[in-house]
Amino acid sequence: MTAPTLEIELSAPVNLRDLGGIPITGGILREGLALRADDLSVITNDDARRLVDNGLTAVIDLRTNDEAAITGRGPLAGHPLAYHHLPLMESISAGMPEGETFVIEHVAMGEMYARMVENAAPQLVTALTIIALTPGATAFHCAAGRDRTGVLAAVLLLALGANDDDIITDYARTHPNMAAIQERMRPVLGPLMARLGFDLDAMTSMTVSEEPMDISMHTMLERLRERHGDALAPLRAAGLDIGTITRLRERALA
Repeated sequence: MTAPTLEIELSAPVNLRDLGGIPITGGILREGLALRADDLSVITNDDARRLVDNGLTAVIDLRTNDEAAITGRGPLAGHPLAYHHLPLMESISAGMPEGETFVIEHVAMGEMYARMVENAAPQLVTALTIIALTPGATAFHCAAGRDRTGVLAAVLLLALGANDDDIITDYARTHPNMAAIQERMRPVLGPLMARLGFDLDAMTSMTVSEEPMDISMHTMLERLRERHGDALAPLRAAGLDIGTITRLRERALA
């Protein structure tokens, strides 16, 4: 018997944005250094070509091994790009609530993000080093472009000297895109989540805390400072040095 074939529907990203324009130490982060995105493995050929034509030279894939095994690199594999697979979680089910009722509680999400920074600090340091050394633009993505992507975006902005308000504002820009993100994720994540014992339909209709989404990122920063003093301390302990930070800031302002 053979495994059922999954029909992959290619589509344009719905949560892609350049981090350019955010105030950092010494000025304003330029466009063309770092892009954050939802799943880039299922973008259309035209979208892939457009990204490369606009200066994309490296991709950091933050998805789990299970997720990446389903779609691989997608159309971007046909272009001369550096590809780096740096999973920030062992399994997509990590941090999922137990039971039949799923509730998105933004403080709990922020606490999960803080643990991710602590547990995946080596991967995050590697990602920052890639961005520092890549000659063109680097795009990083997970599935939705919110949680794992949001964590990497936050530590990058921290390293560049952005303030908390701007980091939180960037994170919260994903909120209006969530309905489109969920619809785009469904063809790939549906079968994977079912295999892991989760019902994606139930999860997309789960109860959402009435608190604003930005509380998650605020909580992450707060918890890291409560435990370490410096939100970047776990990354510094994992090898983030002044040389990498200096290189990032030079590239961000160039």
